[in-house]
Amino acid sequence: MRRDVFQAVADPTRRGILDILSEQPRNVNELADNFKMSRPAVSKHVKILKECGLVSTVKQGRERYCHANLDKLGEIALWVHQYRRFWNDSLDKLEELLLKEGKTK
Repeated sequence: MRRDVFQAVADPTRRGILDILSEQPRNVNELADNFKMSRPAVSKHVKILKECGLVSTVKQGRERYCHANLDKLGEIALWVHQYRRFWNDSLDKLEELLLKEGKTK
């Protein structure tokens, strides 16, 4: 099954992992310390993030460090941008209507 960035950020734990990794690379044990779940559960979340291209791992000595690849979040930003235009237009129309209503009373 091919995963995408939307699936990755749909889960609050994965968003939390990305937040932590945006500060600096961490190994899975360090990540697991931030969550009330087992290390294997955190590893599964990291695996999904890797499949989506949001996280990569680098081996340093005996440890594997996870790095955030936040450029992939650009896909989400582009998708959200199209709806921002819709909401801005809708709110502008509402403002015009409210101003018109206020002037007629």
